[in-house]
Amino acid sequence: MLKRLQALYDDTRATNFLVSMLIFGMVTGLYGAVLNNYLHEILDISRMERGIVELPRELPGLLLLLIVGLLYRYSETRIMLIAMLVSFSGLIGLGFLGAGRPTAILLIVVFSTGEHMMMPIRSSIGIHMARPGREGLALGGVGSFANIGQVVGQYLVPVIFLLFPVTVGDPARFSVYRVAFFTAAAILTVGVAAASTLRDTGRHIKRTRLHFRKKFTKYYILEVFFGARKQVFMTFAPYVLIVNYGAPTELIASLYGIWSLSNIFLSPLIGRLIDRIGYKKILIADTLILLLLCFLYGFAHRIFPRPVAYVIICGVFVIDAILFIAGMARTVYVKSISDNRDEVTATLSTGISINHLISIGIAVAGGLLWERLGMEVLFSTAALFAFGSFLFATTLPKPVRTTEEPGPSRLIRAAPGERADG
Repeated sequence: MLKRLQALYDDTRATNFLVSMLIFGMVTGLYGAVLNNYLHEILDISRMERGIVELPRELPGLLLLLIVGLLYRYSETRIMLIAMLVSFSGLIGLGFLGAGRPTAILLIVVFSTGEHMMMPIRSSIGIHMARPGREGLALGGVGSFANIGQVVGQYLVPVIFLLFPVTVGDPARFSVYRVAFFTAAAILTVGVAAASTLRDTGRHIKRTRLHFRKKFTKYYILEVFFGARKQVFMTFAPYVLIVNYGAPTELIASLYGIWSLSNIFLSPLIGRLIDRIGYKKILIADTLILLLLCFLYGFAHRIFPRPVAYVIICGVFVIDAILFIAGMARTVYVKSISDNRDEVTATLSTGISINHLISIGIAVAGGLLWERLGMEVLFSTAALFAFGSFLFATTLPKPVRTTEEPGPSRLIRAAPGERADG
């Protein structure tokens, strides 16, 4: 195992970093698996309100550029530690005060802030620890460790919800969710300890507070489409199962677990494919599959008997989640046209802020569409975004390879004419 890691990562800190990702994966897996049922059962959030709740929850993603910019004096590993501490405070707060709507939503935002801070940092650390030519596979390795953790966290949920009634009583009461939140917080203390052991190499990495450059325009547009696609899945796909089909918390957690278990093996595979065939083909394939999934989300209940449609949507939900792996292709694209690691981190943060600006609008508009016109219209609109993403992905330049270094060919600048200076 150690030899395999050494073949991918050119940094002695990689093992501790990957352990931190595994622990944080456990926490996000457990938290994410209970969140939608918690909103529905405890806070009584309706379909339209579910979209509205996403506005404050996604606000940290929109402000990520500012947040990371304010921390520009800190190294990436320190920001990772801060992100864990922020999420920890949100979990503890939910455990104590999560029974009421206003306080619960505020604490969800706190957890979300730490989660969003982690997004560009883990990608940037992972891709810069990678050996030349192994960037995609190294990101896949980071994803695999995170997904191993998510599997454990997600499958802890059925255990908690099945054992809890034996010792306490009614599983629909807030108490069972309190146990879940405190369990996640306890696990995160291990992650904080692991992250605190990371030592900086002495190289100070400065990040610009704002980073918009012409050469990254295509990446920004990709993030616009991704923001719409992501929000439909994160906000409304679970509610299709919960509200339309009555899916219990244990089933939702199990579906997330299947997703994460699949990603343990698929993340390195997709990473290897990105290295071999390029980010463009991966992104095109992703959008084509997504078109089919949107159709099934919106119309499976009209085409198939309800029990069959239920099973189909469960499968669609898992496949939809797995497709998020393709996001590594956007990171590799950014790396291929960046001049230095500072630029990569700043650009990824900018991209996340852009996709969250779109996703906030999609969340509110999507809730209204579902409430007023039905989920068929909601997912048909999502399919239009997927088609737009497909058309745009076809315009991306083909990756150019170089054989200057021994071993696997290495992706470099995106294409002739894709100038570094924009």
